[in-house]
Formats: sequence, structure tokens, C-alpha cells
Amino acid sequence: MSTDGRDARCPWSYSGMSPAYVRYHDEEWGVPVHDDRRQFEFLILEGAQAGLSWATILNKREGYREAFAGFDAGRVARFDRRKVEKLMQFAGIVRNRLKIEAAITNARAVLRLQDELGSLDRYLWSFVGGRPIVNQWQEMGQVPATSAESDALSKDLRKRGFKFVGSTIVYAHMQATGMVNDHLVGCFRHAACRQLR
Repeated sequence: MSTDGRDARCPWSYSGMSPAYVRYHDEEWGVPVHDDRRQFEFLILEGAQAGLSWATILNKREGYREAFAGFDAGRVARFDRRKVEKLMQFAGIVRNRLKIEAAITNARAVLRLQDELGSLDRYLWSFVGGRPIVNQWQEMGQVPATSAESDALSKDLRKRGFKFVGSTIVYAHMQATGMVNDHLVGCFRHAACRQLR
């Protein structure tokens, strides 16, 4: 149970051991996102998390906002080698060359996708039929790392030139942006997010 009078939360929300981590669970995770810039933000952050904890990325989120031009895909797409070298010296992010270069590659892929389909957000949501998938998990062990939808989306993103978009990363992105409601049914956020579209 929580100490602030709320009902039980998903157990993972306490693993970051910080108020920011619990706040992320309570206010963001599982809330449907319908904005291309926010979707691009989570693509960068989830890719950056690969092999690391979400707490690490959450602690560096402001650094990522600074480093990646407020997640403006148009600006990030213009980053060059000099900018990559500068970012490799910036302690506010995970200084992994492959992940930094992937963010730039993905920005360019976002622009191509927007030219073709009009919206990154609409494209992503089309893989869940435009509505959140609401799961009914009772315990953390039931929550999958991937799904048929994340497999299909991952495959299509890779075909479009995106990097760091394996099915596990894509499923985490879907959870974070509310395409999937994976709050446990006993968590106070499950019912709240179920009402959102």
C-alpha cells in the first residue's frame, strides 16, 4: 500500500526509490499520448534505456531534453558528426555512440514517416486499432515483455529504418504511451487509465 493515502501501486513503481519514479508511474505511465513530439521523446528514451534501468533514464530526462532539442525531430535530424562528438562529452545523457546516432537516425525516419503518413502518432496507434489495449494482469509476473502488436510494430519500424526498436523496447514504449494499459488491476491507475483514450 502507498503511504500517501492512495490505493496500491504497481510494485515496479517503487524500484526507482525516488519520488520522481513514483510520480512517473502515477502521472505518466499508461496515459495515452497523442502527440508526435512526445512519441518521439519516448522512442529516444526507451531506446536509451536498453541494457539500463528506467531510473537511470528518468534521472537524465532533463539532460535528454537539452541534448535532443526538446525532442524536436526536425532539429535532431540535422545533427551532424560534430554534434555527435559534443553529445559524447555531455554527462546529462547516456554517452553511448550507437544510441546517440540511433536517435538521429530515428529523427530522420520520423520525418520520412510524417511526410508519407502525416503523423507518427497515428501510425503508432494504428498497430493497436487506435485504442488502448487494456490488460487485466493480477501480478507482475503475468506482464509480458513483448506482444504480437509490438512484434508487428517493431518489424515495421525496422523496415522504415528505425534503430533500437526491438520488440521489447517497442512494448515498453507502448506501455509508457498508453497504447497498452499494463497497470495491475489492483493498482489505482488501472481504472483511471482505462477511462482514457
